[in-house]
Amino acid sequence: MAPEPQTLRIGVLHGPNLNLLGSREPELYGTTTLAEIEDRLRAAAEAKGAHLEFFQSNHEGTLIDWVQSARGRFQGLLVNAGGLAHTSVALRDALVAVSIPFVEVHLTNPYAREPFRRTSHLADVAVGLVCGFGPLSYLLGLQGLIAHLRAG
Repeated sequence: MAPEPQTLRIGVLHGPNLNLLGSREPELYGTTTLAEIEDRLRAAAEAKGAHLEFFQSNHEGTLIDWVQSARGRFQGLLVNAGGLAHTSVALRDALVAVSIPFVEVHLTNPYAREPFRRTSHLADVAVGLVCGFGPLSYLLGLQGLIAHLRAG
């Protein structure tokens, strides 16, 4: 009989304006709230033997502090940096510094939007990138991250 896999600890980072999901530009982001996304993620993670911890902030420095505090607490991160994915070298540097594998997720497809959204400062240091599937982007990203960590 194979041993039970160790419970993975995964941090989920939500960047600026994601607290407004459900009411913010529903034509782009849908009507699903951040709490609903987190509930779905939590259930999916539990089914795969993972525990999630969520964090959201509208402040770049606070997000960086959280990333720095993640070292030793999490085996992986799921990161939706929102608009900071396109602007924050400092957030990228923090993610590189902690050496925790992460998957970048976006609800919309940045490559089908404004040109300034087509560059991510995170994508080339991420394990993977999932975008354009609405809330399903988070679930697909989680699935990929867990598979990556288990293959480890």
